[in-house]
Amino acid sequence: MEALKADPVLGIDGIILKEEPEADKLRESQTEREMVPPAGNSIHRSGSRPQLDLSKAAIQGNFEERDPTILLPNQSDDISHLALDIGGSLIKLVYFSRREDRSIDDKRKKTVKERLGISNGNRRSYPILGGRLHFVKFETHKINECLEFISSKQLHRGGLDSHGWQSENPANDNVVIKATGGGAYKFADLFKERLGVSLDKEDEMDCLVAGANFLLKAIRHEAFTHMEGQKEFVQIDQIDLFPYLLVNVGSGVSMIKVDGDGKFQRVSGTNVGGGTYWGLGRLLTKCKSFDELLELSQRGDNRTIDMLVGDIYGGMDYNKIGLSASTIASSFGKAISENKELEDYRPEDISLSLLRMISYNIGQISYLNALRFGLKRIFFGGFFIRGHAYTMDTISFAVQFWSKGDMQAMFLRHEGFLGALGAFMSYEKHGLDDLMVHQLVERFPMGAPYTGGQIHGPPLGDLNEKISWMEKFVLKGTEITAPVPMAPPGTTGLGGFEVPSARGGTLRPDASNLNVGVLHLVPTLEVFPLLVDLKKYEPNTIDLGDHSELEYWLTLLSEHLSDLVDKAVASEGGTDDAKRRGDAFACAFSAHLARLMEEPAAYGKLGLANLLELREECLREFQFVDAYRTIKQRENEASLAVLPDLLVELDNMSEERRLLTLIEGVLAANIFDWGSRACVDLYHKGTIIEIYRMSRNKMQRPWRVDDFDLFKKRMLGSGDKRPQPHKRALLFVDNSGADIILGMLPLARELLRHGTEVVLVANSLPALNDVTAMELPDIVAEAAKHCDILRRAAEAGGLLVDVMVNSLDGSKDNSPSVPLMVVENGCGSPCIDLRQVSSELAAAAKDADLIVLEGMGRALHTNFNARFKCEALKLAMVKNQRLAEKLIKGNIYDCVCRYEPAS
Repeated sequence: MEALKADPVLGIDGIILKEEPEADKLRESQTEREMVPPAGNSIHRSGSRPQLDLSKAAIQGNFEERDPTILLPNQSDDISHLALDIGGSLIKLVYFSRREDRSIDDKRKKTVKERLGISNGNRRSYPILGGRLHFVKFETHKINECLEFISSKQLHRGGLDSHGWQSENPANDNVVIKATGGGAYKFADLFKERLGVSLDKEDEMDCLVAGANFLLKAIRHEAFTHMEGQKEFVQIDQIDLFPYLLVNVGSGVSMIKVDGDGKFQRVSGTNVGGGTYWGLGRLLTKCKSFDELLELSQRGDNRTIDMLVGDIYGGMDYNKIGLSASTIASSFGKAISENKELEDYRPEDISLSLLRMISYNIGQISYLNALRFGLKRIFFGGFFIRGHAYTMDTISFAVQFWSKGDMQAMFLRHEGFLGALGAFMSYEKHGLDDLMVHQLVERFPMGAPYTGGQIHGPPLGDLNEKISWMEKFVLKGTEITAPVPMAPPGTTGLGGFEVPSARGGTLRPDASNLNVGVLHLVPTLEVFPLLVDLKKYEPNTIDLGDHSELEYWLTLLSEHLSDLVDKAVASEGGTDDAKRRGDAFACAFSAHLARLMEEPAAYGKLGLANLLELREECLREFQFVDAYRTIKQRENEASLAVLPDLLVELDNMSEERRLLTLIEGVLAANIFDWGSRACVDLYHKGTIIEIYRMSRNKMQRPWRVDDFDLFKKRMLGSGDKRPQPHKRALLFVDNSGADIILGMLPLARELLRHGTEVVLVANSLPALNDVTAMELPDIVAEAAKHCDILRRAAEAGGLLVDVMVNSLDGSKDNSPSVPLMVVENGCGSPCIDLRQVSSELAAAAKDADLIVLEGMGRALHTNFNARFKCEALKLAMVKNQRLAEKLIKGNIYDCVCRYEPAS
């Protein structure tokens, strides 16, 4: 591939949610009852778990769109997506938002779902792309702000997302909201008076435990340890989770022994907790808020107040009993012997001394209770902690000291929302008890704009204006002249996790008004059943734990940013609004990259797939639904124009020559990847067809990884012995344009010719120029106009309805055909993590005996080393020099054809 050399940048490989033409809608509705799938081709569901949680609300389209309709066909309680924990100091809210695309009756999607054996029951058949759990808090004495927030977003009436539903269903005067905490009783009348809702009170301990169990079982990278300013995420095997000690540090402290779901006992507690710290701190320092008191501790030096072991022993350690000179012998002990008044002590020192006194006490009592019951794990939660490094370090030190290093304190990222989460899950209709690991995952926290850095523009008045970057930076017209959000020196940004420092460094001034983050609910995600060993599966082939590797890829993404912004703005017509959103996206994504450079573990264990997903999440946050829409449409049209000639050329070849040409065509077409700067440069050197043909002509074997002969033998056999054809092939497709139309579709056609069912697996949401599950039916329909094989297979698979297209020789062949189907993979990233795929894909995999992974994102960046229970073919052109050297010890534009028999 010498002729294609260019500067290597990023070689990485999304779905435009497209409305069906009205004519198609009418034609499909007329033929709906006639579409009965042929026997023997159904894909049975892989489990009995409900496909749609949360009262079986039917969501369609892109969940990131603004103001979508929420369809609640079986919902009798219209506000079951909101729950509160009203404590003595803080009110915590958890609410669920759901998004849908334009209202479409996608008959083809419904047909595929029917073919997959998934019963729609009495819910609607719209595609479900998930939603989000939001976390917000208010100080209890500002309860009016909380009520205004609920009212402004209509959370007690179904939310602002539900305009269409509300228009069909009058507001319910008997609305009930789940709530826990003492305030659920204290403020019940106020909620009824102001919002017209009743508070259904849930037991506080039940909710705490339910919330903790949910987080520990369902959220990856939720739990972490924190020692000496360093946090490390801990993934806990569900089998080994129970029993554990849950220490909830609120105004007071409760210690709960948890033995399982709904099985717990409050075994101890202490009245010295967050309320003690805040109460004494307020008296001693005159601080006006809890967070102001915490901020003071950042700059404090407790040695001016606390009596240390060294103060007693002349600066020496007390080695005999294992006490260092810096160990606190008596909190506030120096105040006894010094002739000073309160005003003679720095508020900063008082705050830190008080914080350490209470934290050490909590840590010690917690360890003693864990020892008492023989518990291996202690999890700390509650808003006293607030991700504050000094607090966590102090508690961790106490647990480690008293256990002599045998036990570690563990913390939760959503520590303060345990009760609210438990109350949220108490809605029985939600079916949240059926959630499996990874069905709710915390995405990159983009919900709050203030994580430090300098914000330019008018100040925002209330929490409602701080919920999303989109609202603040674009809709509110705030000028962005600095990378936002950036973590200030000494911190790591959203969620706290401050780096300990005796002096300097500050907490966010508005920390009390921040929501913690967002959990994305994707009810249909499952583990891909054809993985050989889930425990050994690691999707990322690039180790970003290596700082130089991380720096390289972060730099690459940064360099690619300006081109991506240009494409995103162009996709929205280049309007002033699109330009503003493009600038905001660039600032936000740059800030994420800068933060990850400083703290790689900020969002949990990091892989290249996570980086690429982060970029797509940022694009969607700023309402760029499909940044490459225009480019994809243009490339699809150009490729479809030459497809008939290519098919004629293929049909005139011998079977053996055709198979080689098909694989060469897949590799050559995979060069069209707008995620690679090296490939983008090629677009300026010729048309898409010229580049494709040039690339195919350069496919000289042997390739860098070349298992074609093994694959040919499996497909064609040797001598007179013909092998049994594959029953079902899953083709994980990559880019739009030539890649899918001139590469993968002809390969799919060949498999169909052999009698193999073919399932095209494509992204659920847009990512770069990747083809998507919603785009594929239109592409297949156009291709089928020139090919009877594709036409009959698409009809059998439900992709075409009543298509009256004559065959190429003028006759119509009504012979039965194996189906060609399309399923979404549950992903919106150029890469794919097979631990989290759509239920349709998991179901389709049950009868599959061949997997084809195509493209760098799916076959190289991820899953190059994955082992499968069935045969696998991994095809890609390498479009990044560093990856070529690391993975295959080759060069840019080397080709990979890796065939692996069933394991």
